[in-house]
Amino acid sequence: MVSLTRRTLISAAALAPVLAAPGILRPANARTSTLTVASLLGEDKPETKVWHRIADLLDERLPGRFRFRIVTNGALGGEKDVADGARLGSVHASLSTVSTLSAWVPQLQVLDLPFLFRDAGHLRQAVSGSLGADLKQRLADQGFIVSDFIDYGARHLLAKEPIIRPEQLRGKTMRVIQSRLHTALWSSFGAVPVGIPITETYNSLATGVADAMDLTASAAAGFKLYEVVPFLTRTAHIRSSGVIFYSASFWNTLNDEEKAIVTAVSGEAAGYFDGLMEEDEVASLETIRTHGGRVIEPERLEDWQTGAQSVWEEFAEVVGGRAIIDAVREI
Repeated sequence: MVSLTRRTLISAAALAPVLAAPGILRPANARTSTLTVASLLGEDKPETKVWHRIADLLDERLPGRFRFRIVTNGALGGEKDVADGARLGSVHASLSTVSTLSAWVPQLQVLDLPFLFRDAGHLRQAVSGSLGADLKQRLADQGFIVSDFIDYGARHLLAKEPIIRPEQLRGKTMRVIQSRLHTALWSSFGAVPVGIPITETYNSLATGVADAMDLTASAAAGFKLYEVVPFLTRTAHIRSSGVIFYSASFWNTLNDEEKAIVTAVSGEAAGYFDGLMEEDEVASLETIRTHGGRVIEPERLEDWQTGAQSVWEEFAEVVGGRAIIDAVREI
């Protein structure tokens, strides 16, 4: 049963003027559908650019069939709010980390296990086979129609002071994704995890509600977090995977041909997004440096890896058994 949170209701109210506002109209079509798309970041970031690419590709293949209204800068709330909106039908499409969607599909947490994936290629191989197909079906059962997986890049530690060893986290208040796995990870290092939506993170760090957090370099620069947590430690502890998804309520309005084309176009856009993210990570690290932030390396990475192993053991059964973790590791 879907719960209606206060933020979901606020997001739905915020949506009304967006839907009423004039948009860029594409060629008229006897059956034109308007898609409301939520993006957490601005027009200059891959999270938004990918939707313009999808809109252009669809307009080439299905002229006038769809009109996109892309709502940027988290105006419709954080990932959890957007996911709730998708299940209610007020949001038709978005990107999401698997961390957020694991609230509905716990098995997704295999993609969030710390230090499991060697690099972007390893993650892509893992989600391109039977594991990815199974996770897509589980998400569809919950109302999220996934066209493809995407890679946001590696998550790193962000803090108000330089932290290079895990024991330096003891007693620190750590902003985490509202996920049991992320809570368990930072608890294993002695930190005090607090679940805070990404759209509220800057103020929480600025006012002392939290001392540290983890995020990709791209998102850290996009949210200007270098102003409140200027030290980025390149732990690369989690490969931040995500999905391009459509709400089931929108998906069910499409015929089979349209579903096939939207899926194909979104798959092409996933590769485009991953390429943008690779470029953006490099640019974002430079942005952090030029705005006074510091990019530092962890000391004895094996100590971080050893501490994180307890998370593998705790979540083995949740993700389907240790055999699945070992199979992914050996790809």
